[in-house]
Amino acid sequence: MDCSSSSAAATATPLPSNNDVVVQYVVLRRDLIDTWPLGSVVTQGCHASVAAIWSHKDDPHTLDYCGPNNLDSMHKVTLEVKGETQLVNLAEKLTAGGIAHKLWIEQPENFATCLATKPYPKSIVSSFFKKLKLLRWR
Repeated sequence: MDCSSSSAAATATPLPSNNDVVVQYVVLRRDLIDTWPLGSVVTQGCHASVAAIWSHKDDPHTLDYCGPNNLDSMHKVTLEVKGETQLVNLAEKLTAGGIAHKLWIEQPENFATCLATKPYPKSIVSSFFKKLKLLRWR
């Protein structure tokens, strides 16, 4: 469920005002957090984040997010879902909503471990994530 190509609406979106921060959402599976080593879970999130940014490296929001004025003040929101089913359902919801993202499929196991959006103004994407909990290491 990779939404690598930006929709026309997503690419035509104006850059945010100072009040609308550009943010990247990263969503990890709680079941993996409870069973995998911390470093392995963090690595999955890093893979998805980098892939989402690189796939949209020419997008105006990505350029703003990774630009010299913002490089030291990036905003990420890291959330959790219960398991793979919820992650895949979220990816489908994002695709239907025209939100570009990367669903990371770990190989050779071939299962979804996390996803990350490309950078967007928070006002555009926050509604897709409002029911999810912030990731907490327990």
